[in-house]
Amino acid sequence: MTEQPRMNVESFNLDHRTVAAPYLRIADRKELPGGDVLTKFDVRFTQPNTEHLDSETVHSLEHLMAEHMRNHTGDVLDVSPMGCRTGFYVLLVGDHTTEGFAPILEATLVDLLAADEVPAANEIQCGWGAHHTLQGAKDAARTFLDARERWGQVTAR
Repeated sequence: MTEQPRMNVESFNLDHRTVAAPYLRIADRKELPGGDVLTKFDVRFTQPNTEHLDSETVHSLEHLMAEHMRNHTGDVLDVSPMGCRTGFYVLLVGDHTTEGFAPILEATLVDLLAADEVPAANEIQCGWGAHHTLQGAKDAARTFLDARERWGQVTAR
């Protein structure tokens, strides 16, 4: 296979064949002109090109993580699902480390497991309010949490 040209999007430069999900890594860090720093995390739930989360699970995880993560840090700007449905990008204000973010993510997922409903899963607050699965989100969160000791290992060794 020929070497791929360098791309503008960081994740397009990641060899998805070499990663070992689930994992947590810093995907990007930017210093803004005013001096603020943004840190973007790659929170990978499933193995790229092998597994993916179903659409309702992704949607519910997005709602649950976006809502509950803000209970553990005021630095959350965005929680966005990856188009490939293998994980999420979490964008934070500040110069964060994976070691500092991991407990926030863990607490968020523990809260998710205790949830009785998907927040804002209705026609008023969501563009597809019926497209959710609390159980699917809980199953994915439990699997991710069960692999906590491997979150720092991004590539297969």
